[in-house]
Amino acid sequence: MRQIAIVGSGPAGYYTAEAAVKKWGEEARVDVFDKLPVPFGLIRTGVAPDHQSIKAVSRRYEQTAIGDTVRFIGNVSVGTDVSIDELCSLYDAVILATGAPQDRKLAIDGADAGNVIGSAAFVGWYNGHPEFAQLSPDLSGRHAVVIGMGNVALDVARILSKTEGEFIGSDIVAHALDTLRTSSIETITILGRRGPHQIMMTPKELGELMKLERASPHVDSSDLPPLDDDAILEPGMRKSVTLLRDFAAIPESIHGEKPIAIEFDFFASPKAIELADGKVIAVEVERTIVEAGRAVGTGETYRIPADIVITCIGYETSPLDGVPFDERAGRFANDEGRILPGLYCVGWAKRGPSGTIGTNRPDGYAVIDIVDEDIGSGGRKQGREGFDELAASRALDVVTFRDWQKIEEAEIAAARQGSPREKFVDIESMIAARGT
Repeated sequence: MRQIAIVGSGPAGYYTAEAAVKKWGEEARVDVFDKLPVPFGLIRTGVAPDHQSIKAVSRRYEQTAIGDTVRFIGNVSVGTDVSIDELCSLYDAVILATGAPQDRKLAIDGADAGNVIGSAAFVGWYNGHPEFAQLSPDLSGRHAVVIGMGNVALDVARILSKTEGEFIGSDIVAHALDTLRTSSIETITILGRRGPHQIMMTPKELGELMKLERASPHVDSSDLPPLDDDAILEPGMRKSVTLLRDFAAIPESIHGEKPIAIEFDFFASPKAIELADGKVIAVEVERTIVEAGRAVGTGETYRIPADIVITCIGYETSPLDGVPFDERAGRFANDEGRILPGLYCVGWAKRGPSGTIGTNRPDGYAVIDIVDEDIGSGGRKQGREGFDELAASRALDVVTFRDWQKIEEAEIAAARQGSPREKFVDIESMIAARGT
């Protein structure tokens, strides 16, 4: 019997559990740990609440989670309630699938001001992550600046732009909807250091900006490269750049019909966040040019009005005691998923924050092949039995997958009209719902 511990219940974790079941069947026991009482990681707290079709992938993970082979162990913090060394002593293999939950820091003056918010925090706030539910961003100003040129920046801009009616069918949490309802934002500037050919935005997410009821996207045609240059792009990127060209062609008369402008500001590197009386008032920006794919400053600077700044510049894995960490890459130090004997990583914890949710599936299958090569038939560790004894000795309040199903039932029952659920946004409420 192979005893496997997976730390993290998001896509990387459950695809890895699925791979273990496919590889070993009943000859495996897989325990999936999560510090929250609820599973599915960024599917629950990272994917935009108005992207329910993407969130539906959790139904696939449920098929893996139901049964005796794979067990969910929620409300257990690895590194606090139980150490990595303890898990390694109990399981034949420990696989870290913790993702990259921390924002990369924006290293400029003013970045620590109160209304400068990282995307992990802001997205967590509107998705109901317990760590960020009390964030309370101030949306009383007119100008928002979103720093970044990826899909997360688009998510943030779209959420800031939508009417209350456009959130019907989403699972945005009530406290976020209440704040957005009273927002005074009129201009959202999406700021990128490089140009249109270097964006990381996909066509689907860009296209959604054309469908917003009260917002329209603006692109300065002078920022666009010659049309013939698009021929070198791969098809998906070419579609994205074509959409930017469509945005640039929108007549001013159409823009004037909508009260919110989403401005794309390319070749613009943030240099400082200006404050007055401790409040954000502007972002100082340096104009750039792109040389060999890199943004190079020109020395020309200008100001963009800003009342709130949201940084969407990437994520980092959280270090764990006893686990080698690559500070520069912001992930665990590993060789194709191997960290130390018996210790592995997968997904963003392995490769950094890149790829889509589906990218984690081949990653999970690959790491299980490596584990199979290393541990053979296993059987040398206590696994579940040993962890259960440890949990009992420490009085850990473990949440099972059946408990999670009760929590989910309570969230569905509490849903406002037109919403699939109303998420619990604090751990105490989740635990309490387990008993209903």
